[in-house]
Amino acid sequence: MALPGVSRLDEEARLFADLYGPLRRFAAVVGPIEVDPDDLLQEAVAQVLRRRRLTQLDEPGAYLRRTMVNLASNHRRRFARRRRALGRLSAVSRPAVDAYPSDLADLLRLTPKERAVLYLTEVEGYRYAEVGRMLGCSEAAARKRAGRARRRLYAALVGEVTDG
Repeated sequence: MALPGVSRLDEEARLFADLYGPLRRFAAVVGPIEVDPDDLLQEAVAQVLRRRRLTQLDEPGAYLRRTMVNLASNHRRRFARRRRALGRLSAVSRPAVDAYPSDLADLLRLTPKERAVLYLTEVEGYRYAEVGRMLGCSEAAARKRAGRARRRLYAALVGEVTDG
């Protein structure tokens, strides 16, 4: 329902302006390194707007976050297939690990959903029930995914300490 004197386009623009900053940060966390966060956000918004207006959604921020996680997962699979194909084509074998590994590389080994859960709980301060609603899973699934991600990060970091 439009406010008196405010067009639907103005409502959409205002809503998107309010959501843009947090959604852009979220895109930077969940998206593959090969995809610019603005491109991931734009792709998600375009996909959502093909179906309905943002003002028609009950929770537009959650809906857009879920869409970005799904798109990031698709991109991740596509880039993994491309890397495997290029590896088979390459006659010269290159090490798969950076010469100077970083914590960012460890985070990028997590799935987009795992990064999303950690970001939303640890950085944004959401509760697991809220994260579950945003990402389309149960509170228990969000907790389990976060625990799994933390264990994977811990194992990667401990491995660096003992290997180096």
